[in-house]
Amino acid sequence: MNTDAKRFCLSFLTLLLTVGLSGAQASVWRTIASGKGRTIEVDTASIQRAADGRILAISRLLLEKEIVDVHTQSSYKYIQTLMRYDCAQRSAATLRRSFLTAEEAVLRSDEMPEAVAMPIRSNTLEEKVMRELCRPAGTRGDMQKLAEDAESAAAALRQSNEAIIKKQLDGIRAAVGKPATAGRQATVYSHRHGAGAKKDAAPDAPRPLAWSYDGPGGPEYWADAAPENLLCREGRRQSPIHIQDGVVVDLEPLFFDYSPAPFSVLDTGRGIEAQGFGHFIVLMGKSYALERVTFQRPGETSIEDETFAMSAHLEHRAFDGERLVVAVMLEIGTENAFIQQVLNYLPLEQNRPVTPEANFDLAQLLPEARGYHTFMGSMTRPPCEEGVIWVALQTPVTLSAEQEAVFARLYPNNARPRQAAHGRLIKSSRPPKTQETAEGEPEGNQDTD
Repeated sequence: MNTDAKRFCLSFLTLLLTVGLSGAQASVWRTIASGKGRTIEVDTASIQRAADGRILAISRLLLEKEIVDVHTQSSYKYIQTLMRYDCAQRSAATLRRSFLTAEEAVLRSDEMPEAVAMPIRSNTLEEKVMRELCRPAGTRGDMQKLAEDAESAAAALRQSNEAIIKKQLDGIRAAVGKPATAGRQATVYSHRHGAGAKKDAAPDAPRPLAWSYDGPGGPEYWADAAPENLLCREGRRQSPIHIQDGVVVDLEPLFFDYSPAPFSVLDTGRGIEAQGFGHFIVLMGKSYALERVTFQRPGETSIEDETFAMSAHLEHRAFDGERLVVAVMLEIGTENAFIQQVLNYLPLEQNRPVTPEANFDLAQLLPEARGYHTFMGSMTRPPCEEGVIWVALQTPVTLSAEQEAVFARLYPNNARPRQAAHGRLIKSSRPPKTQETAEGEPEGNQDTD
């Protein structure tokens, strides 16, 4: 990120901390679009514009019915996001997502430090928001009203009480485990010393702030790296697991809406991932949008005592925040076309995504047979949040030995060790009935019209 971009984001962060994400009095909400059971609003007071055409703004999805958050067990009414729009490229990136109660109190927030700008699809609510925000400045109509609302909000902001602002800042800092007073002394979390332990206070076993897959920041220490990582050690529905003894039933078929589309390839410093936009999976009538595809070596999930060279996790999220991960097992064999495209566009530097003009066909990462195992689990990286639906495809997909060698050279071990199942239910697809099997069944067991 260049200096201007950093200054742009820093100035907006100052405004964000002052106004707050929970509907402070300076917010001016305007309805942009409405659909079945939901409404999109934009906080006109939050809009920040840069000369290069990028825009930062806070928008929120107002739900008709409240939904219970699986993480806090409380109900939320709003899903609020801090978005960065690029009008010239028609793309947007999510920087922060928050879940708010009907009283506009924040239940929880998810930071997106590795957010990548993705193309905006036509005829979507996101496109309607972008059209409003990117409308040429200086014209009459909606943009004039936005400007007037922003001026009113600015005036209200100047009249805000300093004590209230300080209280909001203290609350935000406390939520992320930082001291309310100024200073640069870092804090680490230890279950023995608590969140206030200083880095130079010589605790019994100092833990780093950054997590990793081996060494002092490895999986066994994830829960000690930050207070929000406690589930990594204490959770009872953690992933990955060893899949065995599933209840064999006729599971609902999966519907993949994976049309060829642009992807961004990112080296996060812990692994390689591809981030796409406009891909969906439908399960039990509910739609989940793809967020990213991550690659693990060796494969994190094992099935009936069979392990795999690698695995790919296709991470999805629904409008209500629920997550669904499709796990694809990868074994050595023929070359995989999707994986090869990812490798072709590997970034030269970490955390600097490459977004080629070429389309990626994500369907090439899926097997033809779509039977699967499903269970409730967690994300396999900190903070290890639970309440995640796992769909592990039963049929593996191949990648070549040369492709696997590239991942091995970059990240020889970026897999979390398998976690205890704690007796959770695993359901497995029943194998499809073949013609030969059907003909051999007793007459009484055959399907009838």
